[in-house]
Amino acid sequence: MKFLKLLLLFIFIQVNAQQGGMWIPSLLKGMNESEMKKLGMKISAEDIYSINHSSLKDAVPQFDGGCTAEVISDKGLILTNHHCGFDAIQNHSSVAHDYLTDGFWAYKMAEELQNKDMVVTFVVRIEDITTKVMEGVTSLSSEQDKQKKIQQNISYLTQSLPKESWQENSIKTFFDGNQYLLFVTETYRDIRLVGAPPSSIGKFGSDTDNWVWPRHTGDFSLFRIYADKNNRPADYSVDNIPYKPKYFFPISIKGIKENDFTMVMGYPGRTQEYLPSFAVEQIMNTLNPAKIEVRDAALKVQDGFMRKDNAIKIQYASKYAGIANYWKKWIGETKGLKKSNAIAIKQQFEAAFQEKVRTAGKEAEYGNLLKDFEKNYSEIKDYALARDLFTEVALRNSELLQNGYRLYQLEQVLKTKGEQAFTDRKNNLSIGIFEFYKDYNVAVDKNVFEQLIAIYAKSLPSQFLPTELKNLNVSELTNTIYATTKLTKLEDFRNLVEGDTKSVIEKINADKGYQVLKAMADAHTKNVLPKYDELNLKNSATQRTYMKAILELFPNNRIFPDANSTLRVTYGKVKGYKPNDGITCEPFTYLDGVMEKYVPDDYEFNVPKKLIDLYNTKDYGVYGVKGKMPVAFIATNHTTGGNSGSPALDAEGNLIGLNFDRVWEGTMSDIFYSPEICRNIMVDIRYVLFIVDKYANAENLIKELKIIPSN
Repeated sequence: MKFLKLLLLFIFIQVNAQQGGMWIPSLLKGMNESEMKKLGMKISAEDIYSINHSSLKDAVPQFDGGCTAEVISDKGLILTNHHCGFDAIQNHSSVAHDYLTDGFWAYKMAEELQNKDMVVTFVVRIEDITTKVMEGVTSLSSEQDKQKKIQQNISYLTQSLPKESWQENSIKTFFDGNQYLLFVTETYRDIRLVGAPPSSIGKFGSDTDNWVWPRHTGDFSLFRIYADKNNRPADYSVDNIPYKPKYFFPISIKGIKENDFTMVMGYPGRTQEYLPSFAVEQIMNTLNPAKIEVRDAALKVQDGFMRKDNAIKIQYASKYAGIANYWKKWIGETKGLKKSNAIAIKQQFEAAFQEKVRTAGKEAEYGNLLKDFEKNYSEIKDYALARDLFTEVALRNSELLQNGYRLYQLEQVLKTKGEQAFTDRKNNLSIGIFEFYKDYNVAVDKNVFEQLIAIYAKSLPSQFLPTELKNLNVSELTNTIYATTKLTKLEDFRNLVEGDTKSVIEKINADKGYQVLKAMADAHTKNVLPKYDELNLKNSATQRTYMKAILELFPNNRIFPDANSTLRVTYGKVKGYKPNDGITCEPFTYLDGVMEKYVPDDYEFNVPKKLIDLYNTKDYGVYGVKGKMPVAFIATNHTTGGNSGSPALDAEGNLIGLNFDRVWEGTMSDIFYSPEICRNIMVDIRYVLFIVDKYANAENLIKELKIIPSN
């Protein structure tokens, strides 16, 4: 009976639920538009996406490759999250001008700050080109040949399909290779920082509150897009002018209530909603725990140093946040998958899938898919674990090993591409490495290395462990390396890569830090990656066929493509939830909660004096409600990484907030969405405006906006 209930729950969620899913905006007409109308939407699918007139999509660019923003004025002003603009705010900060601590506000355009290499990208149009991409593919027998032909077709079509000279073509795969869409885009390259609250507002709660509810974070920052005189993308120039958007969002301060319709548009990064149960079990019980252990160790070291030294805090603030973000996400994801019985529900769906295959007479085509998955995931387990550990230890969390890997790649360039390519790479490396050392502290790094190399030696499957890390004395190795290595100082590193090819190779191979990285990388490259890639290719091919079968055998299900950093629409309702037995969470938070969490001089829960004064006097202007200042709210919108900064819209398409997080238990929505516990977290636009207006006194920015009053 328990399994029958689980199966019915899965079918209900997949077939009848009207919330959840990340939908392609050009394909909303029909089922999606009908659902959205039933939930309360008052605009049309054409208002959301149109190529014939301006629409909501024209105000939703991807922000700097990994977040989302929204255009909120006719002068190119854009709003995104504080954590999305964090690197830029940090790069402009110093001990003398600490914008992380004090905030930054440009009270006139001349004060706005340039951000090197920052971009925002708009979608112009979307077109299905599956037939063109798959031309000549189905007749090929091997998976390698099929993938090679697909990539050749994509490369040709990217170059040949029509676009304007200032636009780009990008082709993305959907439904695990069963559909291909063309995105014609425009990328603007002159983006300037306009405003950011202090971290005590924009990052309030910091890593303790990350991924949790209730939340009290004013997670926003403001930038402006600049264009050439023709309103087209251009590199930074003093002659550039504010971008004139095709559309910008009106802002509603009317307020929201539980069960109101909400919609989020943005660029969700990656989901895996259709993985088989074997894959989910491996993520829950093997891969996530290993990655969590590595990051937990790195975070404890960095946090200890950051709390004692403000200069280190500035250096490591962005790095720490980056490490902590997915560390905590993986913890919540695992918790949510267990709480929602995701594996059992997927197993019941797989039983239903097999029955569908049998009754449809498709055994020859689809009958062995689940057996193939079981075999492949069993075989790939150790290789996947080794790959994740190498990535987490050598490439992401130990800075000395990261630097060593740069030199490892340099040596590989010499072997594969020759001396001229080697010379070009080492010259670029010598120049570009300055940015790394600007935010580097050897004492922090040494302590992190000692912790992580011990975990690596302990946790890596023994057949992949290099001889140099067997029977390891961790402290001795660490002290020896950091006493002699040239990888911890800028000038020493540059000296390593200075000289002719032979001398550079000799110098880097004599460095003890590089020797350890090279031993790890050689073992990984030779013993792990080839077999991992072979098995992963098998899984990818099986997943593509499995997805094809699901689309074919379950035609009435609400099946949306996994996220892949393309523009999507998700919709739902403002709604509280019950994370645990006996606990019910309301969908709204207020400034009262900020003051309840306030800890003087604590870097996570400090509150600026001016905000305290505004709270004490209840000076909320037109943004408060009955003596209270709204801060954040939650809803059932299906979001993930990449949706940070996404506009939260009401039934009329007005801006009511911006997405910045998910509840902890709901982070498993990347793998399994449950409308019962999955909630996205949004900062209320009234709190954003209150901070800009009453806290920063940036009336110049308020005057740019189209604000719909509360009455």
